[in-house]
Amino acid sequence: MRAIILAGGKGTRLMPYTAVIPKPLMPVGEMPIVEILIKQLQRTGVDRITFALGHLAHLVQAVVGDGEKFGVRIDYSIEDKRLGTSGPLTLIHDLDETFMVLNGDVLTDLNFEDITSFHKSHQSTITIACHKRTVNIDYGVIHRNGFEVTRYEEKPKIELYVSMGVYVFDPAVLKYLPQGSYLDFPDLVDRLIDRKDKVLIYPHDGIWFDLGRLEDFNMVHEIWDDLKDKIILNND
Repeated sequence: MRAIILAGGKGTRLMPYTAVIPKPLMPVGEMPIVEILIKQLQRTGVDRITFALGHLAHLVQAVVGDGEKFGVRIDYSIEDKRLGTSGPLTLIHDLDETFMVLNGDVLTDLNFEDITSFHKSHQSTITIACHKRTVNIDYGVIHRNGFEVTRYEEKPKIELYVSMGVYVFDPAVLKYLPQGSYLDFPDLVDRLIDRKDKVLIYPHDGIWFDLGRLEDFNMVHEIWDDLKDKIILNND
């Protein structure tokens, strides 16, 4: 199986660190973020990983190499202009079977084999790994019908499913991607829904951090000793 790691962004939320170090190479414990992802994917049975790169691409290539030291084939696709979160897929060749797409700043104990099996068994076009997050509203919320108040809700909590940045794609998706043009993932999903394609979620209630957020990045460093075995060995 093949996986695509999206790692071309500038990591602006982690500035100033990412001005000189690309986000995938930011350290988590004793290794860069991207090394954790590679090890997880390799242990899942992924035999080829393609990095979609942009910002400071040469540094990622120098550190990761061809994948021999990880026991997996690694190659690279480098964009010369910003293509969003879906556009880079148009530069990658031979995506003719089910493949995974992951953001390069994801830390999770999600079982990649399970989500792939779910995707295939449900004949989904795209399957989105999701995590439940609670949003606290610090205000009294007014529900209304025009000017008439229908309900007053004090400081409600809203539960939402948010994307984890881990996806499984059917290759049929590629026909909806304009070659070499900017396209973000939400826009791609909207196109598929408009065309009545099957887009499913795969809920995950385990570990998940978005390491592109400084809050998550700092938290992971604080609790890494408790996390590392669960993260790295999640698919053993």
